[in-house]
Amino acid sequence: MQRLLIANRGEIACRIIRTAQQMNIRCVAVFSDADRHAQHVQMADDSIALGGETPAESYLDIDKIIAAAQRARADAIHPGYGFLSENAAFAQACAEASIAFVGPPVAAIEAMGSKSAAKAIMQSANVPLLPGYHGDDQSAQTLLDAANRTGFPVLLKAAAGGGGKGMRIVANENDFEDALHAAQRESRAAFGDDHMLVEKYLTAPRHIEIQIFADQHGNVVHLFDRDCSIQRRHQKIIEEAPAPDIDASVRAAMAKAAIAAARAIDYVGAGTVEFLLDEDGSFFFMEMNTRLQVEHPVSEYITGQDFVAWQIAIARGQPLPLAQADIELRGQAIESRLYAENPDNDFLPDSGRLDALAFPTATSHTRVDTGVVAGDDISIHYDPMIAKLITYGDDRTQALQRMVSALAQTRILGPATNTDYLMRVLRAPQFAQHPPTTQFIARYADTLQRPSASHADWLAAALTVAWPASHSANPWLANAAWRTNLAAQQTVQLVCGDEQRQVVLSFANGDVCSASMGEHHYTLSAQKHGARLDLTVDGHRTQRSVIEHDKRLLVSSHDGHREFTRALPDLGNAADTHKSNLLRAPMTGRVVAIHKLPGDTVAAQEPLVIVEAMKMEHTIRAAATGHVEHCHVAVGDLVDGDALLMTLEFDTNEE
Repeated sequence: MQRLLIANRGEIACRIIRTAQQMNIRCVAVFSDADRHAQHVQMADDSIALGGETPAESYLDIDKIIAAAQRARADAIHPGYGFLSENAAFAQACAEASIAFVGPPVAAIEAMGSKSAAKAIMQSANVPLLPGYHGDDQSAQTLLDAANRTGFPVLLKAAAGGGGKGMRIVANENDFEDALHAAQRESRAAFGDDHMLVEKYLTAPRHIEIQIFADQHGNVVHLFDRDCSIQRRHQKIIEEAPAPDIDASVRAAMAKAAIAAARAIDYVGAGTVEFLLDEDGSFFFMEMNTRLQVEHPVSEYITGQDFVAWQIAIARGQPLPLAQADIELRGQAIESRLYAENPDNDFLPDSGRLDALAFPTATSHTRVDTGVVAGDDISIHYDPMIAKLITYGDDRTQALQRMVSALAQTRILGPATNTDYLMRVLRAPQFAQHPPTTQFIARYADTLQRPSASHADWLAAALTVAWPASHSANPWLANAAWRTNLAAQQTVQLVCGDEQRQVVLSFANGDVCSASMGEHHYTLSAQKHGARLDLTVDGHRTQRSVIEHDKRLLVSSHDGHREFTRALPDLGNAADTHKSNLLRAPMTGRVVAIHKLPGDTVAAQEPLVIVEAMKMEHTIRAAATGHVEHCHVAVGDLVDGDALLMTLEFDTNEE
């Protein structure tokens, strides 16, 4: 293997390139029009344009990928994860073009590519399965009958899916039809396949997965387990290895079942067998991912191995680097996925320019995997992950402390992110004291809500806005309210979340001497060293890091991050749109369904429009009872965030 084409983008493409180049392999990147300036393109030795912006026009186009590999004279292709990584037709196309596929054989991908077929194989291999239906009859009535037999609640799951797409929890028969249509529609959009299966929905399981590797010589090993229970929208955001507080016999049984699953399909390469672990210690096969997982770095940390190097060695026909007895487990590792999304608004994805981006310094116990730098855009066309932070420790407590510190040192200004939310999860006593379940986020939703910004955060933001004025050498050039023989004053209007405040700062001889915010008054002094602000409030010294871009400020401390926006005094009610008759898009995306037309009546919370963004569907509902006056969009339209979708007229008695 001399030339490796990476059929992917973002952080995983960068991750693969780093290892391959260390192995003296020349790397070829491919890119869409949206990614022409992306970091994986900059890192690669060669790069080839695919054209188009959407995944279907670029990273999912098999013919374009194969043509790019042939043009670059690549002798191997690494698919990364997502996109074509588990596409049997793509693996077959590589074989037909005499290009090595850094992944499992076509037959293994086909066997596990359909979750329904995978369950049948696992049943034959005596791997425990959840009750449910995984047959070929896909009529709505057959699926409903299966749900009734299984017993509600059930989980509808895309047979060809992954990453939480094409999945719906259905609590009762009345909700089944709408949930089925939504899951099928989302599955078609993400995977080109709407085949569904029905599973019994466990109310509080743990999501445990086993990392396995197999070579072309019949050797199969496991590299221990991971706990991936912290999820939102059925998608993982925090993973740790090994899974904490699992009985040794259960751990051994799951590892044995994972190896049996791999042998049942003559597996080759990196793979992950995923299980649901119930409270009583019973476990059930969920799926097998025939690729490298997003969360593989935590397993690399606890085993000291490079999984991409293992993949390349196996693709070259070499035996596994280690036998099972030689694989040692050391310490504990935790991974946090940083996403462009708004946890305060049902985790809706966000997009836009990364105006500021900084991560903690990489060390032997802190790792950052990313594919973006400051100035890059988070596109609406792709997954909104910004980076992965991974920390390692001798035990779970140390790994956890290092992760919280790493998140506190992270600076992201641009799209909304989940950085602070991750800190709240990791700091929650329930996370540290008990093994989390997949219901952790729902169960502790109130505990995990964002607290209000502290008075020191408001003052630090206001002072940063006023700083140039207060330190201007020429008072006539300063924008503060300078008055001869009197202390200069400056009024700063700030918005943070749903709050807006006015801060009045008074200066004397260029130094801050006092501030007022509402009925509260403070004595201040401060020193500024680049982004760091040493602030003393009423004798209490504290430190903040403040990054400013345009009218936005990111104020950071060990407690977390707060974003402020400079505002005009008359914007106090700008955010009060709870019952606005103007229905707007919550994010940039594509309209995929319109449920009501002009003249139609609507009930409160009734679905009106569905917008797809970053491969997930988001339903926009009516705030009150009324009717539709105008519909401003059509199915297929690409809309910006805050774009007008519908004009409604609410009933008078609802106001």
